Amino acid sequence: MKKLYYFDNSATTKIDERVLKSMLPYLKENYGNASSIYSLGRESREAIDSAREKVAKALGCDGKEIFFTNSGTESDNWAIKGVAFANREKGNHIITSRIEHHAVLHTCEYLEKQGFEVTYLPVKKNGVVDIKELKKAIRKETILISIMYANNEIGTIEPIKEIGEIAKEKGIYFHTDAVQAVGNVEINLNELNIDLLTLSGHKFNGPKGIGALYIKNGVRIENLLHGGGQERGKRASTENVANIVGLGEAIELATENIEKKGEYVKTLREKCIEGILEKIPDTILNGDREKRLPGNVNVCFKYIEGESILLMLDRLGICASSGSACTSGSLDPSHVLLAIGLDHETAHGSLRLSFSKDNTEEEIDYLLEVLPDIISKLRRMSPLYNKE
Repeated sequence: MKKLYYFDNSATTKIDERVLKSMLPYLKENYGNASSIYSLGRESREAIDSAREKVAKALGCDGKEIFFTNSGTESDNWAIKGVAFANREKGNHIITSRIEHHAVLHTCEYLEKQGFEVTYLPVKKNGVVDIKELKKAIRKETILISIMYANNEIGTIEPIKEIGEIAKEKGIYFHTDAVQAVGNVEINLNELNIDLLTLSGHKFNGPKGIGALYIKNGVRIENLLHGGGQERGKRASTENVANIVGLGEAIELATENIEKKGEYVKTLREKCIEGILEKIPDTILNGDREKRLPGNVNVCFKYIEGESILLMLDRLGICASSGSACTSGSLDPSHVLLAIGLDHETAHGSLRLSFSKDNTEEEIDYLLEVLPDIISKLRRMSPLYNKE
């Protein structure tokens, strides 16, 4: 069996063995419904409460402000729709950016059909939201600002603290999709004016199918799901105890020595970026050079298509992406790359590599050994490439 080189940690991560071990009892002998009052059910309830406290500790908030969901997408939907419908009498205007994940963009598009107005902010060439444009976009009817913590494609980290201060000053709720940030950068909600924050377990070595939404005490929000009284009456549905336990264990492990792990992953990122730019001409680095996720590399190779790169890398055992995993089946160029000013042809030649603490320098060496030949071969086949 050939060695697998996994460079797509922004899409998903391998579940940590310690996380899996923590989950197994709740898939086997401790299978009680957490809403039941007998001891088997109480054990499940205690496990959920413990996991909730772990998430709260990792983020610097109160356990009562953490609500478990099935995914980051559900959390985004709940945050945006819930705040919009609960505060409709105050206003109907929402501000977001053009480079948000589709879980945010499509939710905002849905709300536009329900009579809400949405401003989609432009971003600078490095993917950073233009603060001047944000301030200009605020109206008396503005009830919510939703800006992602870090972009899932180009890795740019947004000025979250500054945005939060603006929102607080204007009395506007601030939501951030932190799915890519949690577990990769240190987040302390005590120091940030964030009202709602989205996270997803499978992005930091936890299981798939589990997420959470931080809702600051006092935020007016409607339920997305209706039914039973789970999650203190906020989110109906029998709790997925095993996945919740896994999320708690995963976030505790991910945030332990997070700065040290981030520095290690950053060395891999820098080695990769410098190697690609040195070895492969006509290459564009996307996203901010410094203010980016530790493990994110996003480049565009002119004159070729990203899908061809991925297929050739896959034959060599390398897993990578040409953009968001949620849009990998689309033939359209990345909306993020178009928003930072790239033309359609260039945007089609994108490659996203995302590293984790489990990657090694030797793996980066292998990538830098094979990638230049792949790009050269594809360019020779491309009608767009001028060989002269």
